Amino acid sequence: MNFSFTEDQQNIRDTVLKHCSRFTDEFWLARDQEGIFPHDFHRSMAEAGWLGIAMPEKFGGSGLGITEAAIMMQAVAESGGGMTAASSIHGPVFTMKPVELFGTEEQKQRMIPPVIGGQELICFAVTEPNTGLDTTKLKTRAEKRDGGYLVNGEKIWISVAKVAKKVMLLARTTPLEEVKRKTDGLSLFFTDIDPSKMEIRTIHKMGRHAVDSNMMFISDLWIPEEDRIGKEGDGFKIILHGLNPERILLGAEAVGLGRVALKKAARYANERIVFDRPIGMNQGIQHPLAKCWAQLEAANLMVMKAATLFDKGQDCGIEANAGKYLAAEAGFEACHTAMLTLGGMGYAQEYHVERYLREILIPRTAPVSPHMILNFIAEKALGLPKSY
Repeated sequence: MNFSFTEDQQNIRDTVLKHCSRFTDEFWLARDQEGIFPHDFHRSMAEAGWLGIAMPEKFGGSGLGITEAAIMMQAVAESGGGMTAASSIHGPVFTMKPVELFGTEEQKQRMIPPVIGGQELICFAVTEPNTGLDTTKLKTRAEKRDGGYLVNGEKIWISVAKVAKKVMLLARTTPLEEVKRKTDGLSLFFTDIDPSKMEIRTIHKMGRHAVDSNMMFISDLWIPEEDRIGKEGDGFKIILHGLNPERILLGAEAVGLGRVALKKAARYANERIVFDRPIGMNQGIQHPLAKCWAQLEAANLMVMKAATLFDKGQDCGIEANAGKYLAAEAGFEACHTAMLTLGGMGYAQEYHVERYLREILIPRTAPVSPHMILNFIAEKALGLPKSY
């Protein structure tokens, strides 16, 4: 059991933090205010080779694991870019896992290099307006035709769809009433975004304004058969291989965001003089910040444990969900405490912690709510009856 980074892992953290320091707090505040996708940041990370950190070397990646990817994404969030920076680049890390694991050699060669090279932005379309987390009841239909599929349906909370060229899409190829198990009959596709067949409407939201969130209305979209990943009907099973890495990365990002919030708060507490002394001398300021530090570091251990298990090919569902839950809760408490430490200035955009507080709600809520994670842990870890 080793709780320390290897020399290479520490080098990843240090290098990413140094790279991201080129993108200042003012840069991210401007992107948030303007609502403009950070293309220059995305491009710089792609050119430096970071988007392919967990992809095989023969496809242009680094051949490393989800552990190294989590270290990278944590550093990205911790640099001050928060969820805006992280969400602009983490898609290639976990979304392309199904292609790597279940795609044909032709698909891997065709699909992976443009994504990790930064030429093609991608989005992930699973959730639907009327099904939520009940994925087996997805209504988007992909009907088989000669040479491909005709797709109709609706998707919601699709990040980056406004600027993406490709979409990873889960759709039902066999009606629910015709399958033996409700997890059967779903198929996964990785295909082009066709604006003439896909209406994309922006969802105006609380935070992370530079990375768009959308509803997607699909009408008679043609997907060639060569864009289906894995066997027809195996989509649910395939997509599960991307869900644990997604939770791990979001947990790492939540820890990173909590850390930068604490750093801002501690600096302010050292510099802010009230009643002729820095407010950081007061235990009413010290204790909440110290508690947040402890909670973040404890959550980080669970996130990294989950990443290590995943990279060893071991079951990590409980740990990945627990890590995401603990990190998001600790990150929220850290961002909230930081805002309270700054008092009125914590509400001012120029001090940035209000942006952190808005953004930490993303990993706390998505892609699965804390309540559903607790349901999952109760069932899988404690053997309690399934509640949903």
